[in-house]
Amino acid sequence: MSTAILTGQPVPGSSIEADLRSLGFDLRTATDAAEAETLLAEVPGDQRVALVDARFVGHVHALRLGLTDPRFPLAAIPGAVTAQPAGRQALTRAMARENSAGGGTTLVDSLADRILTALDADGTAVHRPELGSLVAAVPADPQARNEARQAVTDVDDEAVRLKSAVKARDGFFTTYCISPYSRYIARWCARRGLTPNQVTTASLITALIAAACAATGTRGGFVAAGVLLIASFVLDCTDGQLARYSLQYSTLGAWLDATFDRAKEYAYYAGLALGAARGGDDVWALALGAMVLQTCRHVVDFSFNEANHDATANTSPTAALSDKLDSVGWTVWVRRMIVLPIGERWAMIAVLTAVTTPRITFYALLIGCAFAATYTTAGRVLRSLTRKARRTDRAAAALADLADSGPLAQGFAEALKKPARRLPGFTAPAVALLGGLGVVLTAALTGFGGPWPIVAAVAYALTSGLAVARPLKGALDWLVPPFLRAAEYGTVLVLAVKADVEGALPAAFGLVAAVAYHHYDTVYRIRGDAGAPPAWLVRSIGGHEGRTLLVAVLAALLTASQFKVALTALAVAVALVVLVESIRFWVGAHQGGAPAVHDEGETA
Repeated sequence: MSTAILTGQPVPGSSIEADLRSLGFDLRTATDAAEAETLLAEVPGDQRVALVDARFVGHVHALRLGLTDPRFPLAAIPGAVTAQPAGRQALTRAMARENSAGGGTTLVDSLADRILTALDADGTAVHRPELGSLVAAVPADPQARNEARQAVTDVDDEAVRLKSAVKARDGFFTTYCISPYSRYIARWCARRGLTPNQVTTASLITALIAAACAATGTRGGFVAAGVLLIASFVLDCTDGQLARYSLQYSTLGAWLDATFDRAKEYAYYAGLALGAARGGDDVWALALGAMVLQTCRHVVDFSFNEANHDATANTSPTAALSDKLDSVGWTVWVRRMIVLPIGERWAMIAVLTAVTTPRITFYALLIGCAFAATYTTAGRVLRSLTRKARRTDRAAAALADLADSGPLAQGFAEALKKPARRLPGFTAPAVALLGGLGVVLTAALTGFGGPWPIVAAVAYALTSGLAVARPLKGALDWLVPPFLRAAEYGTVLVLAVKADVEGALPAAFGLVAAVAYHHYDTVYRIRGDAGAPPAWLVRSIGGHEGRTLLVAVLAALLTASQFKVALTALAVAVALVVLVESIRFWVGAHQGGAPAVHDEGETA
């Protein structure tokens, strides 16, 4: 239950009471500031409360944006201010100070606006939503009221709400081929009481059915798979639009939306590989390579964004050029398309699945993603080298968490902390790259079962420790996590190929998928300001260097058939540990009233 306290004298003909009730508020009325303070104290502390000027004139959606968004402890629009339980103390303090000052001598007459001024004076963060053409005002006289009412009439509230449900920065395919009708599906869902989480789950189920159709290996199955994959993507767009349309943001919803996207895509890769195998074509190496490449692309995105999340003096000629190109309409769409975002990527996969073969589909996917990864990473490297920025402790901590260092790397890091301080600033990404290349190339160039991959894996653990021995605040230190991901995943891929036994690559696919889930889960926790996964979890699954060494040891000590079984067992063990802990955490965060968030989708 939410409570709205109307302050001031009601205006005849005003719809404010009906508007607030339609948004789920229980109404109380205060004639002055003292009574408002009394009523505020009577509202239970675990409820949302809003102070709204009785003279307010505006759109219902303006009130919805200002008073019902669950992501912000405090929010305000002209004539109204609201607080969730987390912001209640600040609101009460501002109200008490306003009353003790006798209302204050301010330029505004609205109590809600005076309270907002007091909150600003306290340095309290208050969210102010972008209203655009929506009206939210407290008219001072009848003429101003008539003008405000006319402005409300002139703007279609529902049209603005539908438009704002669509994400501002989407790819070309999503913007022009999906969003023109998916927003109406979102509204249909909202009017029938469906939640974004339900739509997200429907999208997952549809994608899994698509993967099952692809696994049949028949032309009809491939065509059905392509159609269902597009249908899944439509629902994937709809869930976010529904969340924005109805402001149904939640911590659990953000996690489901983000993780299900990865589960859908990688399950579809597995379905294609199974379908190809039914036709006598083994493309598991291509499927695993596509998953490795796509995951590493995402890690590049996450690491770069975290490294520069709150960097100061964030200037760069490359960034200036990018902004200039964005001012030319057609270049915006070209640049968004060539990075192969999720809409373009899934559309390409769906069409190629329906009309070609899984092998051709994976070839196109690998080529497209490789080009996109090269383009985006090169641009970010140039930005990092040409910008003058100071990275914060928060950014360094996030990169260290994304590195996923286990006991071995952490032990080496502690031992090398002092000498690492004397090394050049580019040391961290350089040694991470060299160590990663060393273990992958050694596995590729030596026969299966030899000792050299073990030696290279030990050296990799040492270089990984050196890479994280000091805070990751260098210009290119955001490259460390993706280099480590590529090394671990690449080693598993190469050793599974070298085993040359049926079932080894599917087992490797399962292991990389389980580990990738852990890495994505780490990202989403950091994004939600929930911190990294607990240290015991990272230790229990070995860290990236521990898993790499373990796989190398298994390849050296076991036969190819035994290695396949060991990879399968390791995949199951890692999946069980990370999934159980992850589900426990996110469900607990949701039930515990953690701040609601919403993931806006992948950035590339």
